[in-house]
Amino acid sequence: MRTLPLHLVLLVVGTVMVVPLVYAALSGFKSTDELSRNPFGLPDRWLTGNYTDILGSGDFWRLLGNSTLIAVATTVLVVAVSALAAFSFARFAFRGRETLFTLFTLGLMFPFAVAALPLFLLLRSMDLLDNPLGVILPQAAYGLPMTIIILRGFFRQIPGELEEAATLDGCSPFGFFWRILLPMARPALGTVSVLAVVTSWNNFFLPLLVFTDGTWWTLPIGVQQFQGQYSAEYARVFAYLVLAMVPALAFYSVAERQLVGGLTAGATKG
Repeated sequence: MRTLPLHLVLLVVGTVMVVPLVYAALSGFKSTDELSRNPFGLPDRWLTGNYTDILGSGDFWRLLGNSTLIAVATTVLVVAVSALAAFSFARFAFRGRETLFTLFTLGLMFPFAVAALPLFLLLRSMDLLDNPLGVILPQAAYGLPMTIIILRGFFRQIPGELEEAATLDGCSPFGFFWRILLPMARPALGTVSVLAVVTSWNNFFLPLLVFTDGTWWTLPIGVQQFQGQYSAEYARVFAYLVLAMVPALAFYSVAERQLVGGLTAGATKG
């Protein structure tokens, strides 16, 4: 009985999150005229044309490929750099360690919009506009603080005796990191990878700032452009929204257990 209020709260929150997704998916199977007449009911006829037309469009798959490339590259970069930095903060004692770590964590306090203009000028001076690196590098930089915090907490849980034993066996610090620590940190690495992929996939403002040419547009920008092009055809817009959300939702659903386990492990000791 004690858990009943918690279950009720979770049920309400889950309903609030699921209902809009179900509504959008069902609306995509209707015509715009039927959507106006019957916005909340089931479709009279299940029309798949809205979905098949979008899936048959080369522009949709190009946007999907761009989003995938940028998300994967951002994730690889942020995880690789953060793992090395977190290892240094967790396993090495050096002067100014806590001060430097605090500087990294301060990055969580500043929203991206604050640095939008300086970043745009910097990318323009480096000739990185209309270049995927102009999105990948800033995304990775903004992802470092949270990733380092999670991985540092996990790395500090590893017993020092394990590192001492590896050193006695002739293992270098990097060898311990590569051969022992990283395999043990798979839950935490999976967690930060999920966070990096989902954050990159949903990023709208940075690609809009960097890509003036439609060649490298990502799915969030594609959604906006599609909505502007078919503003009167609400059913098609709903279908496009659903298809744009499916990859991120599927990835998150598959990695949900890894995400929860890694966050718990990284938060138990800071």
